[in-house]
Amino acid sequence: MVLYTSPFPNSFLSVLHSFSWGLIFPCYWLADRLVGSFVPTTYEKRQRADDPCYFHALCIIITTPIYLALLVASLPFALIGFLLWSPLQSARRPYIYSRLKDKNHANGASLLTEWKAAGSGKSFCFGSANVCLLPDSLARFNNVFNTQARAKEIGRRIRNGASRPQIKIYIDSPTNTSISAASFSSLVSPQAGDNRTVNAGIKRTTSMEYKGDNCGSNNGEENREDKGGSGEPHEGEENSCIVRINGEENGHMSDTETDTVNGQARASGPAEPSLEGDAEISKTPNHKQKEGDSGSLDSCSASRESLVKVRVGDGTVDQSTVNNKLLYKASIMKKTSVRKKKHTDETFDHEISAFFPANLDFLCLQEVFDKRAAEKLKEQLHHYFEYIVYDVGVYSCHGCCSFKFVNSGLLFASRYPVMDAAYHCYPNGRGMDSLASKGALFLKVQVGSTPQDQRIVGYISCTHLQAIAGDTTVRCEQLDMLQDWLSEFRKSTSSSSTANPEELVAFDVLCGDLNFDNCSSEDKLEQQHSLFTHYKDPCRAGPGEDKPWAIGTLLDPEGLYDEEVCTPDNLQKVLESEEGRKGYLVYPTSKNHSSSQKGRKASLKGNGRRIDYMLYTEEGLYLEWKVEVEEFSFITQLAGLTDHLPVAMRLMVSTGEDDP
Repeated sequence: MVLYTSPFPNSFLSVLHSFSWGLIFPCYWLADRLVGSFVPTTYEKRQRADDPCYFHALCIIITTPIYLALLVASLPFALIGFLLWSPLQSARRPYIYSRLKDKNHANGASLLTEWKAAGSGKSFCFGSANVCLLPDSLARFNNVFNTQARAKEIGRRIRNGASRPQIKIYIDSPTNTSISAASFSSLVSPQAGDNRTVNAGIKRTTSMEYKGDNCGSNNGEENREDKGGSGEPHEGEENSCIVRINGEENGHMSDTETDTVNGQARASGPAEPSLEGDAEISKTPNHKQKEGDSGSLDSCSASRESLVKVRVGDGTVDQSTVNNKLLYKASIMKKTSVRKKKHTDETFDHEISAFFPANLDFLCLQEVFDKRAAEKLKEQLHHYFEYIVYDVGVYSCHGCCSFKFVNSGLLFASRYPVMDAAYHCYPNGRGMDSLASKGALFLKVQVGSTPQDQRIVGYISCTHLQAIAGDTTVRCEQLDMLQDWLSEFRKSTSSSSTANPEELVAFDVLCGDLNFDNCSSEDKLEQQHSLFTHYKDPCRAGPGEDKPWAIGTLLDPEGLYDEEVCTPDNLQKVLESEEGRKGYLVYPTSKNHSSSQKGRKASLKGNGRRIDYMLYTEEGLYLEWKVEVEEFSFITQLAGLTDHLPVAMRLMVSTGEDDP
């Protein structure tokens, strides 16, 4: 299948489209600014509450007549542009495929090596987020604003979190097998190099020193401990840093030791320069981070957090083997992750994280509606992802029943090459949703090859369903269509036969904003849909019941700018407590409870409305391989930038072979 690298088949149509949009844009921009000036966010209301001279009200009185006059003047040109623009959409392609040609610009994709399926297995990490990048006037109804600046910052935070080094700490303890949380707020950025294992024997201490010329590239493949407990990296995993710690007394540290080490880390950690300056970013409140905030790009902690793995074993201290080039300090917090500690019967790790997972392989975004914001977001993501599919959808009356003013809002980014892509528009959208070409994007990626030259591929699907509450029937119809399109895409892109397989399918993942949760009484039909018999939801215990550790992904818009949740670290801490979740998450609807969330203390079902899903299936995969969830995360790194929590899942593809 040929991937479309431009929106139109020839340059003449592209030029004509640019000319028509140039006539429309002034009218569109003026209307957006005019409406936006009358829809303030809670942050702006708080800022203006201290204005004794009512300066903003005066500005509105002055600028409104000017905007109206310019808007009326631009209408004739917009009408001419629309008459040219609308018929051109019949020739427009359903997506744009962007591949970064200069790999020096991409920190992550350039360091990937092809998986040869010769080891015991390999893990792949998937992320999904609704980023609410609508035209600014519409975004304000969700209590977010400054769409163009937010697009840049969202891209920066995602790449910053995903490109941080994958650092694993193995605590050698005969009794402690739980997973502890770690803070790497004082780590410096490592240089390119090879894998290293450091034995740093520490007894009841909260810090370790690693002096080495590299602890792993920011963008290498993750290094995962195999099930046999060897601690060696799986085949294809690169640039990881492994630190083994000899601990005692269950690996716990005293409060005094913790405070001492945190002070040492702050004193010894060199500052990391900001990635990029942008005056426009300062216009939005959530970019004014405090010192040490992990979500701030100007903080040295922004890309230095990693998961901590704990392994039982023996080890002796041999610090003479530690290289002496750069000093790395990491503090191990006494308090372990509450949500990890309570549910030890789960077969995989789960957490609320302030960062996107290190070595994120695939990213699916929803509500990237604004085309200028999509370009800014793409530019930022290309610093990490080599392959991006964006501007997905149809416009005008082409391909769907009703007129479409905006695209689907879907965007896909990958570190692995895309082989095939297809898009389908849901024809049954209602209300405001019918103005957008909401649909599903299907992709086939190549993640490696076997020694016999068989391609190893994976399937990823991203979708966004009907949003209006009460439209249960519409969403169920869309789920039916989604299943049919999934099956059709698999058949049309498969080049294998049972007798002579040319391709080995490693995974099949479906993610997106489904706009229903698994606990609301009003969403029973969706909860019982047959999709969940084919695809597994790691957070789901059954229809109408989530697992105890799963939390909602829909934030209460009114509280986005509260000091308690306006930074990734703060939001993470709040969501780890039941009272915090009740105050800042939207909860499942019930006949016995009102929709108001703020300050509610009543006992509610579940831990919030989880409408952003990450599903996977074992059907249709290579029979000799096994796929299982290795890790699931709810992410707070986009705090203050969107009203949804991103989710991430790491899948382990086990080949059943031993590492050489």
